[in-house]
Amino acid sequence: MNKHCSDNRILKMAKEKLHTYCLNYVQERIETAQAAITAAQFSANEEGKSSAGDKYETGRAMMQLEVEKNTSQLLQARQLLQLLTPINTFHTSTVVQQGSLVTTSNGVYYIAIGAGLVTIDKEPYYVISLASPIGALLKGKQVGDEFAFNGKKIKVLKIE
Repeated sequence: MNKHCSDNRILKMAKEKLHTYCLNYVQERIETAQAAITAAQFSANEEGKSSAGDKYETGRAMMQLEVEKNTSQLLQARQLLQLLTPINTFHTSTVVQQGSLVTTSNGVYYIAIGAGLVTIDKEPYYVISLASPIGALLKGKQVGDEFAFNGKKIKVLKIE
């Protein structure tokens, strides 16, 4: 097998692993938010059983704020899951789009959700969304295209 085929296979495996990482990342956020909502609701109910007067109302209001904050986080995580679900890791395109694995002169980017720098098989990957500043610049680019980011010229070398 030649080096080019080997590199492509490694990138395709990395793309699948990155997608699985993103799904697990979002699932963990969903579970954390749900657990926090349940805990805050339980605390509010317990507060009601053991307290009276202003202290009760203050505690209950604080728990309600906690529930609202975690409900918002849960909604955001579910929206991220909706972005990930339609991605087909076996699909390749000639232009950068949602689900692309993009090799540039500045690093390798997986276009999915904003999860930051991730290491897969000892290799660094930037997991970014199309809404991020660099994601917006990468969107629609083809191999050979160049763009400037933070004063640095970046070239698109490969799209998987």
